Amino acid sequence: MITTCPHCQKKLKLNKAQQARLQQTLDELAPGKRLTIKCPSCKRPIRIAANGTSEINGSTAVLPPAPPDIEWLRKERFQDEEKIEDVPMALLLYPENSERAAVREAVEQVGYQVFIAETVQEARDRMRFVNFACVTLHSRFEGESLEDSSFHAYMREMAMQRRRYIFYILIGPEFHTLYDLQALTSSANLVVNERDIKHLDVVLRKAIPSFEELFSPLLEKMGLFGKG
Repeated sequence: MITTCPHCQKKLKLNKAQQARLQQTLDELAPGKRLTIKCPSCKRPIRIAANGTSEINGSTAVLPPAPPDIEWLRKERFQDEEKIEDVPMALLLYPENSERAAVREAVEQVGYQVFIAETVQEARDRMRFVNFACVTLHSRFEGESLEDSSFHAYMREMAMQRRRYIFYILIGPEFHTLYDLQALTSSANLVVNERDIKHLDVVLRKAIPSFEELFSPLLEKMGLFGKG
């Protein structure tokens, strides 16, 4: 029986009576039919097969792995103090609040020069002339969800010969910090929950070297062939 939303990965929190009604409805489904319910958290539709498995875009969803255990982060057990030698540029799109200053400070601590864009148009204009190595976007910068973000759509549609050089970070209440699967499905390199912003510099020191280790050999090779 489905217990989590395949879209936002949050628990559905069905009580015993609701579970019983759901199971009864599934048992009564005609062959080949699907039951559609709405996630109470993200409000997106969930299609459920008679066997209780959820479906996304018509195919049975593979149960995703659980978010990573980041208890070490909250206990400040991560000791890697590696410094980034370059001074790359970072673009920050974040609502003007107390968190924005903390995010900027954390990004600067790992070696980036940060430019804050107040609007999407300003951000896109800057990106026309500056090769930003890092872009950080809050999921509520433009609306109530990431799906409302024209800038996120712009990043997703960006040509790969440019996109692969950008470390794209998404921050928001719906994310699980350092959850690679959620980052992948969101077309990002890293996702961070708002409650972990106080540890963002540590998160970046872990995530950025992993990104560089994975992609640097490929980027260097493609650069040699003039494809970078």
